[in-house]
Amino acid sequence: SSSRAARRARRGASTRPDDGLRAALDACARAMATKLELERALRRGFLALARARRDDAMTRVRRAMEAFRAIADPLERYVYLRELQRASAETFYRALVREPLELMPFVYTPTVGEACEKYHRLGIETNGVYITADDAGRVGAKLRGHWDRAAAARARAREGLDGEAAKRRGVDRRARDDDGVAVAVVTDGERILGLGDLGAGGMGISEGKILLYTVCAGVRPSACLPVCLDVGTNNQRLLDDPNYKGLRRTRLKGEAYDALVDEFMREMRAWQPRCLVQFEDFGNANAFRILEKYRTTGPCFNDDIQGTAAITLAALLSSLRATKGKLEDQKVLFYGAGEAGVGIGELIAMAMEKTGMSHKEAMERCYFMDSKGLVCKSRLDGLQPHKVAFAHDVEYQPDLLSAISAVKPTALIGVSTIGGAFTEDVVKAMCALNERPIIFPLSNPTSKSECTFEQAMAWSDGKVVFASGSPFDPVVRPRDGVKVFPAQANNAYVFPALGFAAALTGASQITDDLFLAAAESLASITTDAEIDAGHLFPDMNSIRQVSVTLTAEICEMIVKSGLGRAPSGVSTHADWLAYIESHQYDPGEEQPISKL
Repeated sequence: SSSRAARRARRGASTRPDDGLRAALDACARAMATKLELERALRRGFLALARARRDDAMTRVRRAMEAFRAIADPLERYVYLRELQRASAETFYRALVREPLELMPFVYTPTVGEACEKYHRLGIETNGVYITADDAGRVGAKLRGHWDRAAAARARAREGLDGEAAKRRGVDRRARDDDGVAVAVVTDGERILGLGDLGAGGMGISEGKILLYTVCAGVRPSACLPVCLDVGTNNQRLLDDPNYKGLRRTRLKGEAYDALVDEFMREMRAWQPRCLVQFEDFGNANAFRILEKYRTTGPCFNDDIQGTAAITLAALLSSLRATKGKLEDQKVLFYGAGEAGVGIGELIAMAMEKTGMSHKEAMERCYFMDSKGLVCKSRLDGLQPHKVAFAHDVEYQPDLLSAISAVKPTALIGVSTIGGAFTEDVVKAMCALNERPIIFPLSNPTSKSECTFEQAMAWSDGKVVFASGSPFDPVVRPRDGVKVFPAQANNAYVFPALGFAAALTGASQITDDLFLAAAESLASITTDAEIDAGHLFPDMNSIRQVSVTLTAEICEMIVKSGLGRAPSGVSTHADWLAYIESHQYDPGEEQPISKL
């Protein structure tokens, strides 16, 4: 039977690696196993091979990519890459650094959304640390204990020793004296992408996001810490799921919730005072106030508010090169008024102020639609605090089409998590107002995108300037047969470089000016040829070199503003470029040059 075949494959994979691969293949062929069993058996054979075979590094990467490409299902690809990370971290990181455009969708968006939904059914080992509501009063001990165990495991792997042998040689003790944490990504799982409350399954978002610091910017993986604050969940489906491993209770809130977050931040600052803390996928009710409370106490930022703002501003600035427009002439209508949209609006207004506009004038170029209609002064009494600054003196409009007619925007940005909200009528209304309408359906994952690239191209007769949160395939423009590529507004262009810069300079805090500088720099890097082809950003496969440029500029700004210090001997832009390149993590180095 197929189950006996799978057991034989497992036994084979646990012996010598070459025998394991052969046993897995033979067993699957003889038993005519299902496609899924075949893929998993092939994986086991390859992973056994990766642990011990002495192929050269690039051969291992080639074999890993062949195994990856043989898997059709996106979630199975995610699981495969998780297993590869455990079995051969060097091969895993080499593959990701070499093929980021191909692999990143399967370690982060859009696949990570489904992975978070099914996190406790996947049979994967957690890489991060859970801080639960029951850990109150001992959060620091939990953080340090996890870090010490992880450092000891890495040291044992480097030395090729088991636990007892490592203890005899003092490897575990030396590991505890290793370098500290450069970056921590923390979520409470309340608003994962556009999927809502996923509780402890939110760990997947922290684990996915933290990888991008290494892949995109070069931060050493052993200096990265994914964290999930498990404070319960209000998702009844998870509470009823026997596989769910998080706390089976409704979400902590009020003073008890605030006390746990505060203990986490205090302990992080006491233990790792210069560690950059990235807040990820907190609910609207907590995201803004947590950021405001801690942003001046040490280096931290909220990627949903500030990182999304930077990449969207960069997309807008690049779009204006395509439309030949000026930033000060734009009107932006946001469909959705949560943390992402408001963060984008505030950064766009900051950029507009640099053109000579007053703050009031700049803010009045950004309009918001929420679930009740156009945000405006007549609704002030019922608005959440983060929307008030965008409640302009305009007539209320109940729906998106009427808002487009009244506001006459040059750009439409979707942050609603309502899939299909940008209908054909909406796109054509934008086309009636603009020769080249700027339309950004930014919601993730793909199922939540306000429209697809194919739809936007068809409904605009190929005139749209487009960027999305999720990746889409290119489209051949019917009127001239030219293949046009969609831009993906991926925060990975921005936050890894910013995090690396914060670590290199020992930044004391992260200001909005840094995100503005990153957006402007990224937009300037994109070439005219890339923009003509629809790429509003540089090629993702060149992300490491792009990150070097961004990191250097951010480092210089941090030092100039007095928020951090330059390393000895680094003073010019060329010095920074050379220093950053020399400190990027190389997956082939057991002990990378970088001390970050």
